[in-house]
Amino acid sequence: MDVRKVLVIGSGPIKIAEAAEFDYSGIQALKAYKEEGLTTVLVNPNVATVQTTRVFADRVYLMPIKPEFLEMVIEKERPDAIACGFGGQTALSACISLNDLGILRKYGIRVLGTPIDGVRSALSRQLFKDLMSKYGIPVLPSKTTYSLEEALSAARELGYPVLARVSFNLGGAGAFVAHGDDELVNKYHKALAMSEIKEVLVEKYIGGWKEIEFEVMRDQYGGESVAVVCMENIDPMGVHTGDSVVVAPCLTLTNDEYQRARLISIGVANAINLVGECNVQVAINPRGGPEMYVIETNPRMSRSSALASKASGGYPLAYIAAKLTLGYRLSELINKVTGKTVAAFEPSLDYIVVKIPRWESDRFGIDEPPLGPEMMSIGEVMGIGRTLEEAWQKAVRMLDIGEPGLVGGRIYHEASIEEAVKMVKERKPYWFLYAAVLLREGFSVDDINEWTGVDKFFLYAIKRVVDFYEGLRRGEPLPLEEAYILGFSEEQLRNALGNEPEKKLPVIKQIDTLAGEWPAATNYLYLTHGGEVDDDAGPGVDVVVTGAGVFRIGVSVEFDWSVVNTVLMLKRLGYRVGVLNYNPETVSTDWDFADKLFFDQLTPRNPKEHTN
Repeated sequence: MDVRKVLVIGSGPIKIAEAAEFDYSGIQALKAYKEEGLTTVLVNPNVATVQTTRVFADRVYLMPIKPEFLEMVIEKERPDAIACGFGGQTALSACISLNDLGILRKYGIRVLGTPIDGVRSALSRQLFKDLMSKYGIPVLPSKTTYSLEEALSAARELGYPVLARVSFNLGGAGAFVAHGDDELVNKYHKALAMSEIKEVLVEKYIGGWKEIEFEVMRDQYGGESVAVVCMENIDPMGVHTGDSVVVAPCLTLTNDEYQRARLISIGVANAINLVGECNVQVAINPRGGPEMYVIETNPRMSRSSALASKASGGYPLAYIAAKLTLGYRLSELINKVTGKTVAAFEPSLDYIVVKIPRWESDRFGIDEPPLGPEMMSIGEVMGIGRTLEEAWQKAVRMLDIGEPGLVGGRIYHEASIEEAVKMVKERKPYWFLYAAVLLREGFSVDDINEWTGVDKFFLYAIKRVVDFYEGLRRGEPLPLEEAYILGFSEEQLRNALGNEPEKKLPVIKQIDTLAGEWPAATNYLYLTHGGEVDDDAGPGVDVVVTGAGVFRIGVSVEFDWSVVNTVLMLKRLGYRVGVLNYNPETVSTDWDFADKLFFDQLTPRNPKEHTN
């Protein structure tokens, strides 16, 4: 491909559903393009981001991501190509506008990655439905509407409840569930106003079904595709994936369900003529029936993409996607985590990760609303462990909301049964902490499954933690070794035992993309009690730089900027540098950024004496 200069579009200001994950993806793209000797031009007005540091792009324009301003940059810089898939929905919409206004054609600029027609087909609910039907990919019964009258007619024909989905939107903005005409009338106009093309899909609602996500990589030749990491939403359909607790790899699917969902996801990528990376969401009948539907796809990097990159042991989705946009095949790109295998190898995990979002509506003096199809979280964390319980409990601590894990904190000891029932039945944020209260009080896993639709497999994991904690409180002679394997912290054990527990240091494990089948060439590390000896992580580091953890109001991408620039300066001074952080959205948790990455909790005991 004859490209010498590329224009990369950022995502602009931080907002709900567009945070540091696009700083991460933009950095990876800039790195990939500069390796090919290309001149890179970045447009992004967000001064807090890492990518606007002149280290990464040859030219940086702090200008609005609007067609008139982008044309000014294009006229001055005369790029050969434009990369639209690394700045979220903001960047995609801007590129479509540039195309429709004839600006790309005027200046002879080619679009790197998925063609504009493919992007438009993925983002328009009607075009997506038509395209999936053409390729025989199952979609839910639905009607595309452009007015309230059409929406009411569609809902009555489909039968309530229905889910309204907005075309060309971000983070499920405007989406809602309607159980009758009144609810549809009250919410429809807001949804329609949030669509760039004034289009709302009304579809049959299947709340309670399992929701699975695949990140799919595909080169422009179509012969090679990779389904990178199956991620299972613990919260079922009806809750936006950004607001769901997510586990990887998928844990409750049969082999048949997994293979069919994987093939459907690859089929979606082929249908939209994907070049690079996309996220595909699939709904699966929880009762084991054959029904399976594709819900939607994001033909770009997303927050789930950043999570998958970190959860997969470092498979660099954005970096590989950028290389694919230049015409590479997946089989031509070396996986830098192993240094030997190629990017066409699908990752395999020998650990479990749990992602939990963080919400802060209470900062505004209002109760947290129930979780639904419209994303409300402002950050997320990722816990890594050898058991589901360990990863889940670590992730709760990472949220920094004052809870030491699934049990043993303020909520567990102070919440009333009435409050817990309300929080679980209404699916409020952190519902799983209140589920632990109910399981302690004699409510059954079946009860909570009936109220929430959450698979019993995950509810039994909470119950195991509850039962062990209550056994300790009763003075039963339970082995502390098992407590640590279940992810208990020393604070939880003190609360249960009433005294200082026997301390046990965790071991350090090195993770990669192929579950140890090939040695890892990078030091991507986590701590766990699910092992006896440390992995050989090579020489120690001179300095450990701690990240800011989960994003919240007042703590955002600006602190990742400071971490990254601190590490860069320390490395220039000749120091070996480690980073300790657990935010999967950030640049600082890229596996190839520091000499060692400790993806773990920010506590006084981490990353223990191995950093010396």
